[in-house]
Amino acid sequence: MAETKAARVYVTRELPSTALDLLAEAVTIRVWPGELPPPPEVLLAEAADVDALLTLLTDRIDAAIMSAAPRLRVISNMAVGYDNIDVEEASRRGILVTNTPGILIKTTADFAFALLLAAARRVVEADRYTRQGRWKTWEPQTLLGQDVHDATLGVVGLGGVGLEVAKRGRGFGMRVLYCDGIRKLEEERRYGLVYVELEQLLAESDFISLHVPLTSETHHLVGERELSLMKPTAVLINTARGPVVDQRALWRFLEERRIAAAAIDVSEEEPIAPDDPLLGLDNIIITPHIASASVATRLSMAKMAVDNLLTALRGQVPPQCVNREAVRRWRRALPR
Repeated sequence: MAETKAARVYVTRELPSTALDLLAEAVTIRVWPGELPPPPEVLLAEAADVDALLTLLTDRIDAAIMSAAPRLRVISNMAVGYDNIDVEEASRRGILVTNTPGILIKTTADFAFALLLAAARRVVEADRYTRQGRWKTWEPQTLLGQDVHDATLGVVGLGGVGLEVAKRGRGFGMRVLYCDGIRKLEEERRYGLVYVELEQLLAESDFISLHVPLTSETHHLVGERELSLMKPTAVLINTARGPVVDQRALWRFLEERRIAAAAIDVSEEEPIAPDDPLLGLDNIIITPHIASASVATRLSMAKMAVDNLLTALRGQVPPQCVNREAVRRWRRALPR
């Protein structure tokens, strides 16, 4: 398919203007203007005549959407994860799926470590304490937190973000344990990391930071049993995906002070429900999935998503294609 104005693209959210301008110069675009994701019925209707979709992780792209979009040839997801897309179905139909890896690694690691520090030193709680007018004097027992330097950090998943978090931990003089499906001997030697099984990591770590993709194997990876292995002084950080943690079990352990604290940027259901019991606890920090939310990173993600999409519309396979098994079928469907 040639990249021309005849190609039609639906974008499911407003993106940084620089990225949208690049897209609009090459193809005909329609953009959902709302703050919230387009409702399923809108997405279904808008997909009917498009050659490509530029989506976010909040957009569920399933067989029904694909069936309604006979011209669809590429789904460009502006995210590292792509569990919002039925990739198997896309491959069956010869539709390429792309993502935006790499760009947000360091920014996400910065945020994960910011959450770690904030939970350790009770920063959010202290801010609330001050705003409520409760600060009366300097007092030696008020809002005591935990030291980060020289503590033990456990990194679950030593991919790009996990490795960057581990490096930040080493910068604070932390002992860093990690577990991963593949042992990383070079990283161990270079950064002084220690490979252990998950159970040992949970038992020995003062801070546990999760960096695994959401799969059937990692769903509720941290549940009742895993939380019970953690120290009562331990802090859990999750910037991966919400369902990696059993949220009900997490609430029980925090409420009963069986672990000290948690800091999560993701939840099982997003946005988290206003009546979720986690919101009533003072020993958890909850942020609205903003780990990659820096100006530079979000612009770079948007530009990569646009580049992926336009590359596919030119008839070339984008480097960030996640379903290369679909390429042969995709090529057969291209206009001659």
